[in-house]
Amino acid sequence: MSLNTFGHLFRVTTWGESHGPGLGATVDGCPPGIPIEAEALQIWLDKRKPGTSRFTTQRREADQVEILSGVFEGVSTGTPIQLMIRNTDQRSKDYGEIAEKFRPGHADITYWQKYGIRDYRGGGRSSARETAARVAAGGVAREALAKLAPELSITGYMVQMGTQTIDRSRFDLAEVKNNAFWIPDAGAVDDWSTYLDSIRKSGSSVGGMIELRASGVPAGLGAPIYGKLDTELAAAMMSINAVKGVEIGEGMAAAMLTGEANADEISMGDDGPCYSSNHSGGILGGISTGQDVVVRFAVKPTSSILTPRKTISKSGENTEIVTKGRHDPCVGIRAVPVGEAMMACVLLDHILMHRGQVGEGLPGKIGPTI
Repeated sequence: MSLNTFGHLFRVTTWGESHGPGLGATVDGCPPGIPIEAEALQIWLDKRKPGTSRFTTQRREADQVEILSGVFEGVSTGTPIQLMIRNTDQRSKDYGEIAEKFRPGHADITYWQKYGIRDYRGGGRSSARETAARVAAGGVAREALAKLAPELSITGYMVQMGTQTIDRSRFDLAEVKNNAFWIPDAGAVDDWSTYLDSIRKSGSSVGGMIELRASGVPAGLGAPIYGKLDTELAAAMMSINAVKGVEIGEGMAAAMLTGEANADEISMGDDGPCYSSNHSGGILGGISTGQDVVVRFAVKPTSSILTPRKTISKSGENTEIVTKGRHDPCVGIRAVPVGEAMMACVLLDHILMHRGQVGEGLPGKIGPTI
């Protein structure tokens, strides 16, 4: 299986399977001298790990990250950083009954069609468990960003789960850490809980929408045409398991706007250009404007459900399937830290590419030069 690596200068290769001995990431291109400790990376893995509430899979994994190389005396050396997370709570027997069948809505059938072999134990590489490695790598990226762009911060949160949405008039980022859904709307928590409890107890699942906001992003990141910042953010989000759609700024809603409504009017402030709005999501022509970079992505419902579904077997026979085991009723909940990690990796990669092309400073200063 090829193409397990993403990034240009900051490159991440993930490896491992859901029910193998472990999984992890090889991070190449991290600048030397970045303070990195396993405890700092663990903070982000703890946000993603299973079993943190009744609304996520009850698989019990510590998701303890180990740093095997690339760090000496607490700082990066500039050599490849090898990260490992051992699997400790696999229950492969739960998947024995589907070894010969394909789950509708799942990559089981396309993996078989492409490779002629698949790891039916939890889906192997198609399992969302692979994303733990991305979160670990994203932790490395965050440590590098803290040194290279200390004003930059990344926050992810859910804005929709099935038919449930947040009330933007009550938007409060401080609430994200106070509930199991990572939603910035305290008034919606009870309704979301009741809704997902009903979905979970019925043995079904539901999709969701995650929004990511990066503040303090310097203007000038990204390159026109084939190296656009929004192109690479979209590709990074689409690479996450179960993601079926990505929007930047207004996204699809931009199709309903007039030119006057969509234009983010510009004025000169004390510290540079100021914008009246942010329909662009902080990116114009593939290059960051200095505003918040706003990305949304939609995840489909988990394919492993208890409701019988029609399918076929590997021998081509029509049959039915019921998937047992431990699964997320809404995978969007644990996709929040995954999206944050991918955004961190992309932004660091573009900061390094920018420095490589034009140096540390930005040539396009606006306003008088003193």
